[in-house]
Amino acid sequence: MTSPPPPTGSERATGKQWLGLAVIVLPCLVVSMDLSVLFYALPFLSADLAPSSAELLWILDLYGFVLAGFLISMGTLGDRVGRRKVLLVGATLFAIASLIAAYSNSTEMLIAARALLGIAGATLAPSTLSLIRNMFHDARQRQVAISVWTLGFAGGAIVGPIIGGLMLEYFWWGSVFLLNVPVMVLLLILGPILLPEFRNPGAGRFDFAGAVLSLATVLPVMFGVKKIAADGFSWGYLGSVALGLAFGVLFVRRQLTAEHPMIDIKLFRRAQFSGAVAACASTFLVLAGLGMFISQYLQLVLGFSPFQAALWSLPGIAGMLIGVSTGTALAVRVKPSRIVAVGLALGGVGFVLFAQVDVASGVGWVVASQVVMSSGIGAVATLSTDLVLATAPKESAGAAAAISETANEFGGAAGIALLGSLGAVVYRGELENLVPPGLPADVLASAKETLGAAFEAAAQLPAALGDGLRAAASQTFVNGLHWVAWIGTTGCFVLAGFVLVALRRVPPTSQASVEEQDSSPAAHH
Repeated sequence: MTSPPPPTGSERATGKQWLGLAVIVLPCLVVSMDLSVLFYALPFLSADLAPSSAELLWILDLYGFVLAGFLISMGTLGDRVGRRKVLLVGATLFAIASLIAAYSNSTEMLIAARALLGIAGATLAPSTLSLIRNMFHDARQRQVAISVWTLGFAGGAIVGPIIGGLMLEYFWWGSVFLLNVPVMVLLLILGPILLPEFRNPGAGRFDFAGAVLSLATVLPVMFGVKKIAADGFSWGYLGSVALGLAFGVLFVRRQLTAEHPMIDIKLFRRAQFSGAVAACASTFLVLAGLGMFISQYLQLVLGFSPFQAALWSLPGIAGMLIGVSTGTALAVRVKPSRIVAVGLALGGVGFVLFAQVDVASGVGWVVASQVVMSSGIGAVATLSTDLVLATAPKESAGAAAAISETANEFGGAAGIALLGSLGAVVYRGELENLVPPGLPADVLASAKETLGAAFEAAAQLPAALGDGLRAAASQTFVNGLHWVAWIGTTGCFVLAGFVLVALRRVPPTSQASVEEQDSSPAAHH
C-alpha cells in the first residue's frame, strides 16, 4: 500500500509523534545500559559460573563486538523491509535474549545470550534513529527529538552501573538483565500504535555479500582495538585490525559496484556528511577515553567503592543535559559548524581541568572536568547526529543512522585504546623511577602492568613498602593522566578547526526547515 507523500518540512509534529519518541527512547536506554550493567555483577557471576579469565572477557566484550558488527546490516535491512518491523523484531529478540542471560546456568549459555543481545541491539539503535528522521520533518523539532534520543543513550551508559549496583543489593546477578524485559514488552505494545512504518521502495534486494563484508570489517577491527586497549600492544591484535581494514577495502569496492549497495559511499564525498560522522566519532572517543581514567582515579587513587564512583558520574548527566538543550536552542539561529566547534572547544577546556588533577586534589576537579566536557560534548553529539541524518537521503535514513552509530562505537573503542595506551606507556615508563628502594623485581614487574595490579601487590608487602608503592603508582598514574589530558586538549581544538571548515556551508535550523519543504520522496507502508 502506498502512503501519501510525507509532510513538508514546515509541518510540525503532533502529540502522537512525541509519545512515539518516548517509546523510542526506552530501548536506547537499555541498549546502552547493557554495555556497562555487568560491571558490578562480575564477582557474583564468577562465583556462580566459574568462567575462565578468557571466558569472562567474552562475557563482557562480546555484546559490544556483535552490536558494532551488525549495525550497518540492520540499518540497511530496516530501509528495505521496514524500520518499525525491524525494531519490533529486535525488541522481541532482545527480551528473549535477556531472559536467557538472566537464567544462564553455564558460561557458554551466557556467552551465547550476550551474542544474541548484540544482534538484537544492532536492530534497535539505527531503527530508532531513522524513525526519528521520518517522524519529525521540521528541522527544529527533529533536533529536539535527537537531543532526547542522545540523552537516552548517554544516560543509559552512565546509570547502567548504578542501577546494576542497586539490583545486586537485593537480587542475584541475573536480575540486571531482567530490567530489559518490561521495557521491550512496553515497546512491543505501544510501538504498533504510536510508531509509523517506513521503508524505501526503491532500495532493491538486500546485499548479503555486503553484509558479510561489513561484519568481517568491523569485528576484527573492534576486537584488535579493544584488546590493545586492555592488554597492550601485540602484533596479533594489530594483525586483527589490519585484517579488518583489508576487508573494509573489499566492502567499499563492493558498495561502489553493487547494483543495490548497502550504503552510498559517495555520501562521504560530502564535507557535511563526513564532517558530521567525524564529529560523532570524536565525541565518543573523548567520553570513553576520559571515563576510563576517571573510573580508575576515583576507585584506586581516591579509594571510592565502585558504586560511589558511579554516583560521582551523575554530574556528567547534568552537564550533558545543559549542552544538549543549549546546543539545540542555539541551532535555530547559529550555524552548526560554530556550535559544534564551540562544543569541542569546551571539551578541550574539560581536558585542561582534568590536567589539574593530582593525587591529593580530591573529587572536585574530576567533577568540574566532567561537567564542562559533557556540556560541550552534549551539544556536539546532538547536532552531529542530526547532520548525519539531515545530509543523507530520507529513504536511506536507516543506513545513515547505522553509520552514525558505528562511528560512535569505533570512537569509543579508539578512545579507550589510544588514550589508554598513552597513559599506560607513561605509567610503565616512570614507575620504576618513583618506587621505594628495596622493592623486589617481580613485584615491580607486576606493578607495572596496571594501577590495579600495583595496589594488589602493595597489599601483600610490609606496611611501609606497600604505602610507598601505592604512592608511587598513584603519582605515576596521575602523570600519565596529565599527558592524556594535554593530548586530548590539542585534539579537541584541532578537530574544532576542522569542523568549522567542513560544516561551514550547513545553515542554521531556521533556514534548513525552509530548504526541506520541497524534499521527501514518498515512503511505503
